[in-house]
Amino acid sequence: MTKPRIAVLALGGTIAMVKGDAGGVRPGLGADDLVAAVPGIDAIADLQAETISRISSSDLTVPAVLAVARRIEALAAAGAIDGAVVTQGTDTMEESSFLLDLVLTSSIPVVVTGAMRNPLSVSHDGPGNVLAAVRVAADPTVRAHAHSIGVLVVMLDNIHAAVNVAKATSTRIDAFTSPETGPVGILVEDRVRLSSVPNRDYRTALETETDGGPDMTGDIPSVALHTLAMGESGGLLKALIANPDTLGYAGLVLGATGGGHAPEWLVEPLETLAKRVPVVMAGRMQAGYLLAKTYERAGSEIDLINRGIVSAGRLPPLKARLLLTVMLTAGLDAEAQARVWATLN
Repeated sequence: MTKPRIAVLALGGTIAMVKGDAGGVRPGLGADDLVAAVPGIDAIADLQAETISRISSSDLTVPAVLAVARRIEALAAAGAIDGAVVTQGTDTMEESSFLLDLVLTSSIPVVVTGAMRNPLSVSHDGPGNVLAAVRVAADPTVRAHAHSIGVLVVMLDNIHAAVNVAKATSTRIDAFTSPETGPVGILVEDRVRLSSVPNRDYRTALETETDGGPDMTGDIPSVALHTLAMGESGGLLKALIANPDTLGYAGLVLGATGGGHAPEWLVEPLETLAKRVPVVMAGRMQAGYLLAKTYERAGSEIDLINRGIVSAGRLPPLKARLLLTVMLTAGLDAEAQARVWATLN
């Protein structure tokens, strides 16, 4: 029986750390090292190991992740692989996996994984996560439904949809969760068991508005992220408004309080800014849909929407920022953007 061909693309991160010079650890291992650390993995798939970078995930950028997407697309278009596993640091995993989910068009499984404990730690979780990720990418059911499932994150035998996954704690081994929905599946022994398929209407809408998928070959605009807190004075918003170039930002994602709220004294600056660049509000608590028609006070969701602030619906700020980045890069106008956002509300 022919084994699936899986590419393992390594970006660095905790999973790839080696001993440093001052008592800590630093990135150093490559894809071949990560595969070699998993006994018996070659029985599951024919693996193609490729080291793309050796960096911490806090150093990843949108262009760097887009380069990974292009590499996956090229391998898939050449018929060289049946699936891909991307290894990276966990700091930005929820972001990079969602960005891949937004831009990839090939219908092969793509699984992102990493580690919470570095290879010098007791009970290092990296090899187990790589094994689980390859199992998922090679699984016949996952392969058959890859286009509808989208990009997955596999950590600690849990299978998460990229749109739902979040890093919930800074250091614990069980850091990854899907707070709104739960995982879409689990691994049991050598079995991959899917329990649900994520709602990816946003992806369908994005394909419709971009005629098959977003063109990400142009310049990548910068989108600001500003989380509101009690007593926020609005100085950053005023600085954006006062600068003729909006400090170089092409849009703003606002981490709003509650169901989509801002202090009353920030309403006018937000409205002014929304007339110049897209302003999108997302829930700062990382889970749950924003409201649309409940509260009427100044700074409520009704008031902000009426003033031109767009609701990201169920997306948390980190992912709303990436979706706005993709839509701006693809050149979507406000009306087209609104149709995509509507699928998330």
